Amino acid sequence: MSLETKKAAWEDVYEMEDEYDFSDSAPNLYAARFRRDTTVVLLEPDVAVKFPDSESVNDALRSLMDDSERLSRAS
Repeated sequence: MSLETKKAAWEDVYEMEDEYDFSDSAPNLYAARFRRDTTVVLLEPDVAVKFPDSESVNDALRSLMDDSERLSRAS
């Protein structure tokens, strides 16, 4: 069995230039933070001031969902 990897489809279109040098590159330290089931949403600056972390955003959205469910049942 060959140890060579298969060429990705995009590699036929985008060739790596000779001047690219990744010899000093390092793994992405933040990649592990994003799980497969994570959705990244960008907040506008004025909203981000009020919701500084994911917990506060999730709490606010859950509260909004609960209110919406209560209103729909009352109708």
